[in-house]
Amino acid sequence: GVIAFIPAITYERLENIIPFVYEQGKNPFIVLLDGVTDVRNFGAIARTCECAGVDAIVIPSRGSVTVNADAVKTSAGALHTLPVCREQNLKDTLQFLKSSGFHIVAATEKGDYDYTKADYTGPMCIIMGAEDKGVSYDNLALCDEWVKIPMLGTIESLNVSVAAGILIYETVKQRTN
Repeated sequence: GVIAFIPAITYERLENIIPFVYEQGKNPFIVLLDGVTDVRNFGAIARTCECAGVDAIVIPSRGSVTVNADAVKTSAGALHTLPVCREQNLKDTLQFLKSSGFHIVAATEKGDYDYTKADYTGPMCIIMGAEDKGVSYDNLALCDEWVKIPMLGTIESLNVSVAAGILIYETVKQRTN
């Protein structure tokens, strides 16, 4: 008997994905997760990303989720088809995206205006933060826009996977109209 341990997926490098997407003539769409640690939220976000045609998910190599069996199960297999980029430094990653022509939008309760007012039609990166801390200030400083989802009830925030789904599908809506 032989036992082999293999990783759930192979992480990709964002610097390889972006040129490939541009070469295909596509309008790139990236979702970056800053500090999201719950694997079920990650799996749900990955499933939404795959259904919406997102080109890749970016996670930091430290202080974040990793792809494991629970994440793959929650993603309904999306993590087997959607590239996941595990990057050492999110600030450098955001600088790379900006220099590659990306518009970077952060979802934050500190947002300047309603999420529907942002322009999601060009090369796009949406940043979602951890539910307890949100997007880090260092990363917020590199964003082009800060948007918020209106909260009409008494609870202060949505689950990160739900909030991601709202912004991802606002992007889809704007790109298909």
